[in-house]
Amino acid sequence: MGKFIIEGGYPLRGTVALAGAKNSGFKLVIASLLADSPSEIIGYSRIGDIEITQKIIESLGGKVERTNHHLKVISKNLSSFTVPYDLGKISRACSFFVPPLLFRFGKAFFPVPGGDKIGPRPINLHLAGLEALGATVKIRNKLYEVDAPQGLRGNKFRFKINTHTGTETLLMAAAFARGRTVLENAAEEPEVDDMIAFLNKMGAKIKRLGSRKIEIRGVQKFRGAQHEVMPDRNEAVTFGVAALATMGDVFVERAKPEHLQAFLEKAKECGGGYQTTTRGIRFWRNNELQATQIKALPYPGFMTDWQPLWAVLMTQAKGESEIIETIHNFRFNYVKNLVAMGAKIKPFNPKVKNPEKFYNFLPEHNLKSYYHGIKIKGPTPFKGKRIAIPDIRAGATLTLAALIAQGKSTLTGIEHLDRGYENLDERLRKLGARIKRVDE
Repeated sequence: MGKFIIEGGYPLRGTVALAGAKNSGFKLVIASLLADSPSEIIGYSRIGDIEITQKIIESLGGKVERTNHHLKVISKNLSSFTVPYDLGKISRACSFFVPPLLFRFGKAFFPVPGGDKIGPRPINLHLAGLEALGATVKIRNKLYEVDAPQGLRGNKFRFKINTHTGTETLLMAAAFARGRTVLENAAEEPEVDDMIAFLNKMGAKIKRLGSRKIEIRGVQKFRGAQHEVMPDRNEAVTFGVAALATMGDVFVERAKPEHLQAFLEKAKECGGGYQTTTRGIRFWRNNELQATQIKALPYPGFMTDWQPLWAVLMTQAKGESEIIETIHNFRFNYVKNLVAMGAKIKPFNPKVKNPEKFYNFLPEHNLKSYYHGIKIKGPTPFKGKRIAIPDIRAGATLTLAALIAQGKSTLTGIEHLDRGYENLDERLRKLGARIKRVDE
C-alpha cells in the first residue's frame, strides 16, 4: 500500500520504452499451462496481474521462474483443478485457467472473477461458449464448477456481443477440442492475435477466416514455446496523452502506429503533433488544443481504456468535447474526481434508437442509474487534491490530471496502478515529472 505525491505544472520531455502488454502477458502465462514442457515469456510487464497469476499457478502445483523481464512457466507438476477462492476473487485472471485445467483434469473450479469495478463482466458468454463445446457448468459453494470428463468437441459458436476475454478463453478451449471450431463475432484486438501466435507456436491450429471469424482445429498435444509479449498500447496512449497535456515532447519507444490508429487520428484532430518511426512514436504539442468527439468502440475503434485518459486531455481543450462509452456500462467513475480538481464535466445518456445494437454490453446491464456519455468544457485549470484511486485506468487518468494541476496532489490506492503499469512513477520521473512514491 502506498501513495503518490505529485507536484504539477512541469512538461514531460524525453524517451520512454513501453513494457509488454498487460492485457496479453498474464494470459500468455496461463495459456502456457497447456504444455507439459516449459514455456518462456519474454518482455512481460512486472505488474500486479503477473504476481497474482504466478500465485495461482503455484497454488495449482506449477512453478514460475522470473528474472528481470524473462519468465519461465513449468507446468508438468500441476496437481489441482481448483483456483483458490481468495486469489480468484481479486483477479479476473481466474476464468482464463478453465481451458488448461479442463485439458489436464477434465474439470475446473473457480470463483466469480474480480478485477476493476467498471461494470459487470459477462462471464456468462465465456461459459456459454464452453457449454457449446460440450462442457457442463454448475455453481456450488460460491464456485463455478466446469466439467468435461469426455473432453471438448468442436462446434460453431457466435458471441452475442464482442468480447476480448471471451474470445481468448474459447481460443484456448477450442485449441484442444476434437474436430473443428468456428468462432463468429470474435474480437479483433492485437492482444487476441498475440494469443493466437503463441498458441500456434505451441502446436495449435488457429487462423482468422475474415472479419471477426476464427477457425480452430483441435490438437491433443502442446509443446512449450518461447514468445515475446507485444508492446502495451494502453501505455503508449498514456504517455502520448501525458506529452500533449503537459505541453511536453516525448518519444515512446516500441509504440506501433498500426495498434493506435484511432488514437493517432484524434490526437491530430485536436491539435496534437506526432511522428511515427520504425522505433516508435514521438508526441508533442505546440498549439492550443481543440475540442473533439469520440466514441469508445471495439477494435479497431477508439479503445475503452483510452477514453478516461482522453477526458483529461479534453479538459485542456478549447470548446465542448464529447465522450460516449459503448463497451462498459460503468466507465465514468473517474469523473467526480476530475470535477473535484476543477474540470467542467456534465454526464448524459445518448439518445439512440436501438441501444441493444449501439452498446457492446448486454441489455440487462444497461442500468438506468448509469450514464454512458459526458460533455467536457475547456480549457479549465486543475488544482491539486487528495484522491483515492478506484481502478487502473482511472488511476492513470488521475495521475495525468495531477501532472497538469496547480500545486500538490496526493493519490492513494496506487496498488491499482501497480496492477497495470510497471514502475509508472519512476518512468514519469525520468521524463521530468515531480512525482514521489511514499509507502503507508
